[in-house]
Formats: sequence, structure tokens, C-alpha cells
Amino acid sequence: MGARAAAAADTHRRIVAAMGELAIERFLDDITLDDVAERAGVTTRTVIRRFGGREGLVKAAVDAANADVQVRRDETPEGDMADAVEAVFDDYERYGDALVMMLAQERRHPELLSPLADEGRELHRRWIERVFAPRDELQAAQLVAATDVYVWKLLRRDLGLSRARAKEAMAQMVERLVE
Repeated sequence: MGARAAAAADTHRRIVAAMGELAIERFLDDITLDDVAERAGVTTRTVIRRFGGREGLVKAAVDAANADVQVRRDETPEGDMADAVEAVFDDYERYGDALVMMLAQERRHPELLSPLADEGRELHRRWIERVFAPRDELQAAQLVAATDVYVWKLLRRDLGLSRARAKEAMAQMVERLVE
């Protein structure tokens, strides 16, 4: 039974990972369950049996990413700006491109993506409140904005800064906001 459960967990992980990889490369409309199955090394029937279809698969992929992010964010000590920015960069370096792609499609698939995006926004906001204990709503909003995935995208992808320089830029913004 243990080997069977381990194999099932590995299959689940491979399918979710395949969806995540494809979500970076293509819009949801351009990803078929056949594509996911092929990338994961399983049959399309296996994908359908495990996830019920595209919506279940997208939700599982986002849930897996959110769970991973939540673990790292929970480890961030309160008031530790350097660790907080490091945590954000770890998350965005791993999931940022997929997140930007998902957000770009939110209006095309609001019934599927808006609840998932809202959940991510709420997780980020609660993390900001716990780690930085902002003095008021405006400072909280500024910290959310300064650590947002779009700031990471602008610094890393659009401006082409190295991870170190982009992280330094974000850290300086955060430091100025909490002074």
C-alpha cells in the first residue's frame, strides 16, 4: 500500500508540475489536457480522473504553489525586512512568471482565476500585516505594492536587473516605507 500511495503522490506531483510549466509558456486557452498529460508522462484519462478537467487542474496547481509560498512566508520573522524581501524573491523567482501569466488572463477567465487571484492577494496582505505591522492602511497598501509581483516583473524581466540588484531595489523601497 505504501508503494502505491507513493506512486499516486508522484503522479499527482508530476501532473501539477506539468501544468505549472505549461502555464508559464502559454495562455490557459492554449493548454490542453493532452499537453499536460504528455508533459507529465501519463494519459489524458489519468489527468481527468485525478482532476476532473482543466478547472480542477488549474486550481490544484495554484493551490500547490500557494501552499509552498505559505510555508516560506510563515517562516519569515516579524519585522525582519531582509528576510521578508528574500522570501518574496524566492517566491517570485519560482512562481512569478506563472503568476504574471495567470493575472494577465484573470479577465478572460474570471470564474476560475479571480477567486484564485483573490486568495493570493489575501495571503500576501496578511503576510504584510504580520511581518511589517504597518501603522495604518496607507502604509499597508504601500508595502503590498512595493512587494508585488508586478514590481518584481518590472525589475527582473522588463528592466533586466540581476536578482541581487532587483532585490536591493525592492529592499530599499521597503526600508523607506517602514522608516
